[in-house]
Amino acid sequence: MTETQASAEPAAAAGRSTLLEARDLHVEFAARGRRARAVDGVNLAIGAGEIVALVGESGCGKTTLARTLLGLERPTSGSVRYGGTELSYRGRALKSYRREVQLVLQDPMGSLNPRQTVYEAVAEGPRIHGLPDEKEVVASALARAGLRPPERFFLRYPHELSGGQRQRVVIAGALALDPKVLVADEPVASLDASVRGEILALLLRLRDELGLSALVVTHDLGLAWNIADRVAVMYLGRIVESGPVEQVLTAPRHPYTQALLSVLPESPERVVLTGEPPDPTRIPGGCRFHARCQVLASGRAAEAGVDGRCRSESPAVLPAVPAAQAACHFAQVAGTDA
Repeated sequence: MTETQASAEPAAAAGRSTLLEARDLHVEFAARGRRARAVDGVNLAIGAGEIVALVGESGCGKTTLARTLLGLERPTSGSVRYGGTELSYRGRALKSYRREVQLVLQDPMGSLNPRQTVYEAVAEGPRIHGLPDEKEVVASALARAGLRPPERFFLRYPHELSGGQRQRVVIAGALALDPKVLVADEPVASLDASVRGEILALLLRLRDELGLSALVVTHDLGLAWNIADRVAVMYLGRIVESGPVEQVLTAPRHPYTQALLSVLPESPERVVLTGEPPDPTRIPGGCRFHARCQVLASGRAAEAGVDGRCRSESPAVLPAVPAAQAACHFAQVAGTDA
Protein backbone atom coordinates (compact mmCIF):
# COMPACT_ATOMS: atom_id res chain seq x y z
CA MET A 1 0.00 0.00 0.00
CA THR A 2 1.38 3.43 -0.90
CA GLU A 3 1.27 6.49 1.31
CA THR A 4 -1.35 8.06 -0.98
CA GLN A 5 -3.54 4.97 -0.85
CA ALA A 6 -3.33 4.79 2.93
CA SER A 7 -4.22 8.43 3.48
CA ALA A 8 -7.23 8.19 1.18
CA GLU A 9 -9.05 5.62 3.31
CA PRO A 10 -10.77 7.36 6.25
CA ALA A 11 -12.99 5.26 8.46
CA ALA A 12 -15.21 5.75 11.47
CA ALA A 13 -14.41 4.30 14.84
CA ALA A 14 -15.90 0.87 15.39
CA GLY A 15 -19.66 1.15 15.84
CA ARG A 16 -19.62 4.97 15.75
CA SER A 17 -20.19 7.50 13.01
CA THR A 18 -17.22 9.78 12.40
CA LEU A 19 -17.76 13.26 13.85
CA LEU A 20 -14.39 15.00 13.52
CA GLU A 21 -11.71 13.92 11.07
CA ALA A 22 -8.29 14.84 9.71
CA ARG A 23 -7.60 13.64 6.17
CA ASP A 24 -4.01 13.53 4.95
CA LEU A 25 -3.32 16.61 7.05
CA HIS A 26 -0.08 18.58 6.61
CA VAL A 27 0.85 21.74 8.51
CA GLU A 28 4.14 23.51 7.81
CA PHE A 29 5.76 26.62 9.27
CA ALA A 30 8.66 28.74 8.09
CA ALA A 31 11.68 28.16 10.34
CA ARG A 32 15.19 29.55 9.83
CA GLY A 33 14.78 29.72 6.09
CA ARG A 34 13.37 26.18 5.88
CA ARG A 35 9.95 24.59 6.30
CA ALA A 36 9.15 22.79 9.55
CA ARG A 37 6.74 19.89 8.90
CA ALA A 38 4.89 20.05 12.22
CA VAL A 39 2.09 17.77 10.99
CA ASP A 40 3.28 15.57 8.15
CA GLY A 41 0.45 13.43 6.82
CA VAL A 42 -2.06 12.56 9.52
CA ASN A 43 -5.33 10.68 9.26
CA LEU A 44 -7.40 10.71 12.44
CA ALA A 45 -11.11 10.07 13.03
CA ILE A 46 -13.04 10.77 16.24
CA GLY A 47 -16.37 9.01 16.51
CA ALA A 48 -19.52 10.34 18.12
CA GLY A 49 -19.30 9.75 21.88
CA GLU A 50 -15.70 8.56 21.64
CA ILE A 51 -12.61 9.67 23.56
CA VAL A 52 -9.35 9.50 21.63
CA ALA A 53 -5.99 10.12 23.31
CA LEU A 54 -3.25 11.71 21.21
CA VAL A 55 0.07 10.80 22.82
CA GLY A 56 3.68 11.78 22.19
CA GLU A 57 6.75 13.68 23.37
CA SER A 58 6.89 17.46 23.49
CA GLY A 59 7.49 18.81 20.01
CA CYS A 60 5.97 15.84 18.17
CA GLY A 61 3.24 17.98 16.63
CA LYS A 62 0.27 16.92 18.72
CA THR A 63 -0.64 20.45 19.86
CA THR A 64 -0.35 21.76 16.28
CA LEU A 65 -2.64 18.94 15.15
CA ALA A 66 -5.13 19.84 17.90
CA ARG A 67 -5.03 23.54 16.95
CA THR A 68 -5.62 22.64 13.31
CA LEU A 69 -8.61 20.48 14.24
CA LEU A 70 -9.97 23.49 16.15
CA GLY A 71 -9.58 25.74 13.10
CA LEU A 72 -6.88 27.84 14.81
CA GLU A 73 -4.28 26.80 12.21
CA ARG A 74 -4.90 26.27 8.52
CA PRO A 75 -3.52 23.12 6.94
CA THR A 76 -0.86 23.42 4.27
CA SER A 77 -2.63 20.54 2.54
CA GLY A 78 -5.23 17.94 3.40
CA SER A 79 -8.43 18.82 5.22
CA VAL A 80 -10.37 18.89 8.48
CA ARG A 81 -13.90 17.50 8.20
CA TYR A 82 -16.74 17.85 10.70
CA GLY A 83 -19.89 15.80 10.28
CA GLY A 84 -18.64 14.74 6.86
CA THR A 85 -18.25 18.32 5.59
CA GLU A 86 -14.91 19.99 4.98
CA LEU A 87 -14.20 22.84 7.38
CA SER A 88 -14.74 26.32 5.93
CA TYR A 89 -12.51 29.12 7.19
CA ARG A 90 -14.97 31.90 6.38
CA GLY A 91 -15.95 33.98 9.39
CA ARG A 92 -19.54 32.90 10.01
CA ALA A 93 -18.93 29.21 9.23
CA LEU A 94 -15.82 29.11 11.43
CA LYS A 95 -17.65 30.81 14.30
CA SER A 96 -20.42 28.22 14.07
CA TYR A 97 -17.85 25.41 13.99
CA ARG A 98 -16.06 26.68 17.08
CA ARG A 99 -19.29 26.51 19.02
CA GLU A 100 -19.44 22.78 18.16
CA VAL A 101 -15.76 22.03 18.86
CA GLN A 102 -14.39 23.60 22.03
CA LEU A 103 -10.90 23.82 23.54
CA VAL A 104 -9.97 23.00 27.14
CA LEU A 105 -6.49 24.27 28.00
CA GLN A 106 -4.01 22.72 30.43
CA ASP A 107 -3.28 25.82 32.54
CA PRO A 108 -6.46 27.26 34.06
CA MET A 109 -4.59 30.15 35.68
CA GLY A 110 -3.19 31.10 32.30
CA SER A 111 -6.49 30.73 30.44
CA LEU A 112 -8.66 32.51 33.01
CA ASN A 113 -8.56 36.29 33.30
CA PRO A 114 -7.64 37.05 36.94
CA ARG A 115 -9.82 40.19 36.81
CA GLN A 116 -12.91 38.32 35.68
CA THR A 117 -15.31 36.57 38.03
CA VAL A 118 -16.25 32.97 37.37
CA TYR A 119 -19.60 34.18 36.00
CA GLU A 120 -17.92 36.52 33.51
CA ALA A 121 -15.48 33.83 32.40
CA VAL A 122 -18.20 31.28 31.67
CA ALA A 123 -20.55 33.87 30.13
CA GLU A 124 -17.98 35.08 27.59
CA GLY A 125 -18.70 32.35 25.03
CA PRO A 126 -22.51 32.60 25.20
CA ARG A 127 -22.24 36.39 24.76
CA ILE A 128 -20.03 36.06 21.69
CA HIS A 129 -22.53 33.63 20.16
CA GLY A 130 -25.59 35.60 21.28
CA LEU A 131 -27.18 32.83 23.34
CA PRO A 132 -30.34 33.72 25.28
CA ASP A 133 -30.95 33.13 29.00
CA GLU A 134 -27.33 33.86 29.92
CA LYS A 135 -27.64 33.36 33.66
CA GLU A 136 -29.38 30.01 33.23
CA VAL A 137 -26.76 28.89 30.68
CA VAL A 138 -23.88 29.81 33.01
CA ALA A 139 -25.48 28.12 36.02
CA SER A 140 -26.18 24.95 34.04
CA ALA A 141 -22.61 24.81 32.68
CA LEU A 142 -21.09 25.24 36.15
CA ALA A 143 -23.35 22.56 37.59
CA ARG A 144 -22.48 20.10 34.80
CA ALA A 145 -18.80 20.78 35.49
CA GLY A 146 -19.32 19.80 39.12
CA LEU A 147 -19.42 23.26 40.73
CA ARG A 148 -22.61 23.11 42.82
CA PRO A 149 -24.53 25.10 43.79
CA PRO A 150 -23.37 27.21 40.82
CA GLU A 151 -24.56 30.52 42.27
CA ARG A 152 -22.00 30.15 45.06
CA PHE A 153 -19.21 30.52 42.48
CA PHE A 154 -20.62 33.38 40.37
CA LEU A 155 -18.73 36.21 42.08
CA ARG A 156 -15.51 34.39 42.91
CA TYR A 157 -12.22 35.15 41.19
CA PRO A 158 -9.73 32.53 39.95
CA HIS A 159 -7.30 33.12 42.83
CA GLU A 160 -10.06 32.22 45.29
CA LEU A 161 -10.45 28.73 43.78
CA SER A 162 -8.44 25.55 44.04
CA GLY A 163 -6.63 24.19 40.99
CA GLY A 164 -9.32 21.59 40.41
CA GLN A 165 -12.08 24.19 40.71
CA ARG A 166 -10.32 26.45 38.21
CA GLN A 167 -10.08 23.60 35.71
CA ARG A 168 -13.78 22.93 36.21
CA VAL A 169 -14.47 26.59 35.40
CA VAL A 170 -12.50 26.23 32.16
CA ILE A 171 -14.52 23.11 31.31
CA ALA A 172 -17.75 24.95 32.20
CA GLY A 173 -16.77 27.73 29.78
CA ALA A 174 -16.60 25.13 27.01
CA LEU A 175 -19.84 23.40 28.09
CA ALA A 176 -21.74 26.70 28.07
CA LEU A 177 -21.83 26.52 24.26
CA ASP A 178 -23.22 22.96 24.28
CA PRO A 179 -20.43 21.57 22.06
CA LYS A 180 -20.28 18.14 20.46
CA VAL A 181 -16.47 17.76 20.77
CA LEU A 182 -13.95 18.82 23.41
CA VAL A 183 -10.28 19.15 22.50
CA ALA A 184 -8.46 18.94 25.83
CA ASP A 185 -4.75 19.83 25.71
CA GLU A 186 -3.04 18.23 28.74
CA PRO A 187 -6.19 18.80 30.83
CA VAL A 188 -4.71 17.58 34.13
CA ALA A 189 -1.00 18.30 33.68
CA SER A 190 -0.98 21.21 36.13
CA LEU A 191 -3.10 19.51 38.79
CA ASP A 192 -2.16 17.59 41.91
CA ALA A 193 -2.45 13.81 41.70
CA SER A 194 -5.41 13.84 44.09
CA VAL A 195 -7.39 16.13 41.75
CA ARG A 196 -6.42 14.52 38.44
CA GLY A 197 -8.75 11.57 38.96
CA GLU A 198 -11.68 13.90 39.67
CA ILE A 199 -11.22 15.79 36.39
CA LEU A 200 -10.79 12.57 34.39
CA ALA A 201 -13.94 11.17 36.01
CA LEU A 202 -15.74 14.39 35.06
CA LEU A 203 -14.73 14.04 31.40
CA LEU A 204 -15.97 10.44 31.38
CA ARG A 205 -19.24 11.46 32.99
CA LEU A 206 -19.75 14.22 30.40
CA ARG A 207 -19.21 11.66 27.66
CA ASP A 208 -21.75 9.29 29.21
CA GLU A 209 -24.38 11.90 30.08
CA LEU A 210 -24.07 14.33 27.16
CA GLY A 211 -22.67 12.09 24.44
CA LEU A 212 -19.61 14.33 24.10
CA SER A 213 -16.65 13.27 22.00
CA ALA A 214 -13.15 14.29 23.04
CA LEU A 215 -9.60 14.43 21.79
CA VAL A 216 -7.30 14.38 24.81
CA VAL A 217 -3.77 15.56 24.02
CA THR A 218 -1.24 14.20 26.50
CA HIS A 219 2.27 12.87 27.00
CA ASP A 220 0.98 10.56 29.74
CA LEU A 221 0.12 7.03 28.61
CA GLY A 222 -1.29 6.30 32.05
CA LEU A 223 -3.88 9.03 31.51
CA ALA A 224 -4.69 7.58 28.09
CA TRP A 225 -5.26 4.17 29.66
CA ASN A 226 -7.71 5.60 32.20
CA ILE A 227 -9.83 7.74 29.92
CA ALA A 228 -9.56 6.83 26.22
CA ASP A 229 -11.38 4.42 23.95
CA ARG A 230 -8.63 4.66 21.35
CA VAL A 231 -5.09 5.99 21.35
CA ALA A 232 -2.96 7.51 18.59
CA VAL A 233 0.80 7.75 19.20
CA MET A 234 2.51 10.61 17.38
CA TYR A 235 6.19 11.01 16.53
CA LEU A 236 7.78 13.80 14.49
CA GLY A 237 4.57 14.98 12.85
CA ARG A 238 3.04 11.61 12.05
CA ILE A 239 0.91 8.99 13.84
CA VAL A 240 3.09 5.89 14.16
CA GLU A 241 0.66 3.61 16.03
CA SER A 242 -3.06 3.68 16.75
CA GLY A 243 -5.89 1.43 17.84
CA PRO A 244 -8.07 0.46 20.82
CA VAL A 245 -6.37 1.68 23.97
CA GLU A 246 -6.14 -1.72 25.69
CA GLN A 247 -4.72 -3.38 22.60
CA VAL A 248 -2.10 -0.71 21.94
CA LEU A 249 -1.01 -0.29 25.54
CA THR A 250 -0.87 -3.98 26.43
CA ALA A 251 0.71 -5.16 23.17
CA PRO A 252 2.48 -2.16 21.58
CA ARG A 253 3.96 -2.93 18.17
CA HIS A 254 5.92 0.24 17.38
CA PRO A 255 9.31 0.57 19.15
CA TYR A 256 8.51 4.19 20.01
CA THR A 257 5.29 3.19 21.80
CA GLN A 258 7.22 0.47 23.63
CA ALA A 259 9.76 3.06 24.79
CA LEU A 260 7.04 5.42 26.04
CA LEU A 261 5.36 2.60 27.95
CA SER A 262 8.62 1.42 29.48
CA VAL A 263 8.76 4.44 31.82
CA LEU A 264 5.57 3.37 33.60
CA PRO A 265 6.25 1.84 37.06
CA GLU A 266 4.77 -1.56 36.16
CA SER A 267 6.90 -1.94 33.03
CA PRO A 268 9.22 -4.98 33.27
CA GLU A 269 11.96 -3.41 31.15
CA ARG A 270 13.17 0.17 30.74
CA VAL A 271 13.93 1.38 27.20
CA VAL A 272 16.26 4.38 27.07
CA LEU A 273 16.04 6.22 23.77
CA THR A 274 19.27 7.77 22.48
CA GLY A 275 19.39 11.33 21.23
CA GLU A 276 16.60 13.84 20.74
CA PRO A 277 13.75 13.83 18.20
CA PRO A 278 15.09 15.12 14.85
CA ASP A 279 14.54 18.68 13.72
CA PRO A 280 11.14 18.87 11.91
CA THR A 281 12.86 20.92 9.20
CA ARG A 282 15.20 17.96 8.56
CA ILE A 283 13.07 14.83 8.84
CA PRO A 284 15.35 11.87 8.06
CA GLY A 285 14.78 9.50 5.17
CA GLY A 286 13.41 6.04 5.80
CA CYS A 287 11.50 5.49 9.01
CA ARG A 288 11.58 8.80 10.87
CA PHE A 289 12.30 6.94 14.12
CA HIS A 290 15.18 4.80 12.84
CA ALA A 291 18.01 6.94 14.28
CA ARG A 292 16.68 6.31 17.82
CA CYS A 293 15.13 2.87 17.33
CA GLN A 294 16.17 0.25 19.89
CA VAL A 295 15.05 -2.58 17.58
CA LEU A 296 17.34 -1.37 14.79
CA ALA A 297 20.22 -0.70 17.20
CA SER A 298 19.94 -4.16 18.78
CA GLY A 299 20.22 -5.95 15.44
CA ARG A 300 16.74 -7.46 15.57
CA ALA A 301 15.67 -5.50 12.49
CA ALA A 302 18.68 -6.92 10.60
CA GLU A 303 17.78 -10.45 11.72
CA ALA A 304 14.28 -9.88 10.32
CA GLY A 305 15.76 -8.56 7.08
CA VAL A 306 14.19 -5.10 7.27
CA ASP A 307 17.10 -2.94 8.47
CA GLY A 308 17.68 -1.58 4.97
CA ARG A 309 14.02 -0.64 4.62
CA CYS A 310 14.10 1.04 8.05
CA ARG A 311 16.90 3.34 6.87
CA SER A 312 15.64 4.04 3.35
CA GLU A 313 11.87 3.45 3.03
CA SER A 314 9.27 5.51 4.83
CA PRO A 315 6.40 3.39 6.21
CA ALA A 316 3.00 4.16 4.71
CA VAL A 317 0.87 6.83 6.34
CA LEU A 318 -1.60 5.10 8.66
CA PRO A 319 -5.25 5.32 7.59
CA ALA A 320 -7.96 6.35 10.05
CA VAL A 321 -9.24 2.87 10.87
CA PRO A 322 -10.35 1.54 14.28
CA ALA A 323 -8.14 -1.57 14.22
CA ALA A 324 -4.69 -1.59 15.84
CA GLN A 325 -1.92 -0.66 13.39
CA ALA A 326 1.70 0.45 13.44
CA ALA A 327 3.84 2.27 10.89
CA CYS A 328 6.85 0.02 11.40
CA HIS A 329 8.62 -2.31 8.95
CA PHE A 330 9.75 -4.65 11.75
CA ALA A 331 6.26 -4.85 13.31
CA GLN A 332 4.83 -5.84 9.94
CA VAL A 333 7.10 -8.88 9.66
CA ALA A 334 7.27 -9.74 13.36
CA GLY A 335 3.58 -9.43 14.23
CA THR A 336 3.02 -8.37 17.83
CA ASP A 337 6.52 -9.36 18.92
CA ALA A 338 8.19 -6.08 17.89
